[in-house]
Amino acid sequence: MPFATVKAANRGSGLDAPAEPGLSRPHGYPGKRAFDLLLVFLAMPLLLSLIGVLAILVAMDGGNPFFLQRRVGRNGRVFRMIKLRTMVPDAERCLQSHLDASPEAQSEWDRFQKLSGDPRVTAIGQVLRRTSLDELPQFFNVLAGDMSLVGPRPMLAEQAGLYPGRAYYRMRPGITGPWQVSDRNAVSFADRAKYDLMYYRSQSLLSDLGYLFRTIWTVCRMSGR
Repeated sequence: MPFATVKAANRGSGLDAPAEPGLSRPHGYPGKRAFDLLLVFLAMPLLLSLIGVLAILVAMDGGNPFFLQRRVGRNGRVFRMIKLRTMVPDAERCLQSHLDASPEAQSEWDRFQKLSGDPRVTAIGQVLRRTSLDELPQFFNVLAGDMSLVGPRPMLAEQAGLYPGRAYYRMRPGITGPWQVSDRNAVSFADRAKYDLMYYRSQSLLSDLGYLFRTIWTVCRMSGR
């Protein structure tokens, strides 16, 4: 999906409104990309071993252990984000059937774009999500330049029309970031724009290090979605 299409999808949602104050500064900080690459290369031996073991466990149900999903990146460019699969192979059909049968679930989905008791999630998927280990393959997206270690939560292409801000489109989405280490299960999808603008205005090497350390604590608490 080209940027023009993403912008068209956001008409009426706030993206075409006057820019929020503080969006004139350049993207990132000097050395942000080099910082990402350095940490990824240092962690790669451990990452490859861990991803390999987890992929074998996920594949035990007969499905592909990896899942590619269209997400919106910097400047509205859509890319394929890779994750370890946490849902049943026919997840979209399962979701629609569940929403059709439950008005309460439909209301929750409309507000948060996620479900607290998602029927699509597998047993191993629940563990991966609570520990955020399903996101480990996204380090390859960082290597490819589609993502950063720290940044906004990657947005689904079909969610672009629901996002009421501009800051997200000025940054690479991140594996972790302000929203990811917040009480994210209690925050509506639209409220993510506030976290993105806050990070855009305050991002620095020190703040990125802080989010990375907070992410380790979040993973240890198993408070993933």
